[in-house]
Amino acid sequence: MGDELRLCLVTDRTLTRGRELASVVGDCLAAGLPAVQVREKDLGAADLAFLCRRIRGLTRDTQALLIVNDRVDVALAVGADAVQRTSTSLTVEDIRRIVGERLRIGASVHSLPEALEAELQGADWLVFGPVYDTPSKRVYGPPQGLDRLARVTRAVRLPVLAIGGITPERVREVRRAGARGVAVVSAILGADSPADATRRFLDALAAP
Repeated sequence: MGDELRLCLVTDRTLTRGRELASVVGDCLAAGLPAVQVREKDLGAADLAFLCRRIRGLTRDTQALLIVNDRVDVALAVGADAVQRTSTSLTVEDIRRIVGERLRIGASVHSLPEALEAELQGADWLVFGPVYDTPSKRVYGPPQGLDRLARVTRAVRLPVLAIGGITPERVREVRRAGARGVAVVSAILGADSPADATRRFLDALAAP
C-alpha cells in the first residue's frame, strides 16, 4: 500500500458549490484520483449506504480505493475497501474484531500519542492533521504544523497522510516532513474544476 494513498479526496457535499457529489467524485476519479473517503457525518446509515454504493460503482471502474468514514457497518454492506477510524469511532482493535481482513483500517490522529496507539492497535495507515489552518478542521484545534507532522512520520512505520489546508503548492513540504500522501477536502471539492484540481495535486505529488 502506498501509491493508492498518495491522494485521498475526503468528501463534504456542502462544499461542492451545489454540484452533485457523486458527479464531482466521478470527474475526479476520471482525472486519476486513487482514493476517496466518504465522510458525510449528517447522513443516516441508509442514505450513506445509498451514496457509497453510487461511488463504489465509480471506484470499481477506475480501480480506486473507497474508504467509508467511521461507519463499519456501511463499509461492509457496500463492499468498501476500508474504513476510517475517528476519535468517536470504535477502537482500531474493536473494528478489526468485526471486519477481520475484509477491510483495511485508516486512523485519523491529532497527536503523537494517538498515532502510536493506532499503530499498536493495528491500523493500516494514519491521517494526521490539521497541518495548516483550514475552516473545516478548526473544530479539532489549532494547526499542528510541519514539525509535529515530521515527529509523527518519524515515530511510526505506517504510511501517514497529511490533512488540513493542503494545496498543490504545499505538497512538497509535507512530503519533506515524511508524509506518504495527502488528504484533501475543499481544495478539490470547491475548485472551479475539481478534475483539474485533482490533476494539479497528482502532478505535485509526482514531482521529485
